[in-house]
Amino acid sequence: MHSDQAFIRSRIQSIDMMRGLVMLIMLLDHVRERFFYHMQVLDPMDLDETSASLFFSRFAAHLCAPVFVFLTGLSAWLYANPVNGPARSARSFLLKRGLFLIALEVTIINFSWMGSYHTIWLQVIWAIGLSMVVLALVSQWPKAVLALLGFGIVFGHNLLTPVSFQPEEWGYSLWTILHDRNFLVSEGAVKIKASYPVLPWIGVIILGYLAGPLYSKTLSAEHRGRLLLQLGAGCLLLFIVLRGFNIYGETLDWQLYPDLVTSLMSILNLTKYPPSLNYLLVTLGLMFLLLFVLEKPQGKWTQILVNFGSAPMFFYILHLYVLLVLYRIVLAVCGPNQGEGFGMEHMGWIWLTTVLLAVALYLPTKWFSLYKKRSQQAWVRYL
Repeated sequence: MHSDQAFIRSRIQSIDMMRGLVMLIMLLDHVRERFFYHMQVLDPMDLDETSASLFFSRFAAHLCAPVFVFLTGLSAWLYANPVNGPARSARSFLLKRGLFLIALEVTIINFSWMGSYHTIWLQVIWAIGLSMVVLALVSQWPKAVLALLGFGIVFGHNLLTPVSFQPEEWGYSLWTILHDRNFLVSEGAVKIKASYPVLPWIGVIILGYLAGPLYSKTLSAEHRGRLLLQLGAGCLLLFIVLRGFNIYGETLDWQLYPDLVTSLMSILNLTKYPPSLNYLLVTLGLMFLLLFVLEKPQGKWTQILVNFGSAPMFFYILHLYVLLVLYRIVLAVCGPNQGEGFGMEHMGWIWLTTVLLAVALYLPTKWFSLYKKRSQQAWVRYL
């Protein structure tokens, strides 16, 4: 890069393209959850009940949460270390943004899933928000301590799998938030369930923050590219070793099946709640390789992905409400065909619906992306 301005554009572009790509993959997964919910997806998946089309669609969606969380940490480092100007603390911004996301999760986002408040699901936005709050508290710690904490959590949390608490035991609520998916409040008019155990995500956001110098102005594009390739290859190689020999990092060993596709599905059948080490290795490894690819312009797709990725929270909320309204309309017009609900018959219809919705949501997202860049209002930054 020949100037700081060019560097800023390139840096933001590649990161926004990465976000945009996973937003579209996330859209596919949420269309599936709306219109293919009669085909339940377990964690890890039941290969005897899961088609290849459903499995690989779900596996692609595994990329979303690790990318969101890792890039949140990386973006916090970029905020604290602007290209032009002195370094600043990201603590206040992280704390306010994290609390804002938690508030969004329990209000606007929760309503978009069920159209009611009978259960508050603490999901990915909650996990990102709480991870940001923790990062705000530890971001000023020495880098060596942060590295020890981040790597220790990501590589060591699988050792905690046998630990569990009963609802009546002290520590149950904290452990439910950190490691186990369970109800915090299981009775009453409004129930609360922690669906995204946050402990591993705290490790991921810390590692993302430590990876921020990859996009420092002192690092050339060529050097950054080599590091991204090395990180991606290293993660995938470690995944191959640990998973291939069933050594460590997953709750369920893979099995050899008579056909190659099912055997591959077994290898890639990874635990998301909480995300196992192998889950994080393969998804973050793919993310590093994709970031390397996205360093170079991708033709007409460049601006499309940038527009989706530069307004992620706006797109997230918009698509959830569009899916809620669309589902209610289809159910009212077509009637239930899967018990009391409506479901599409094949994943091909889910893919087609996703493409049509992506096209329909592009212009509103592009408009908001441009509006956010022009606006001087502080609240707009949070979307």
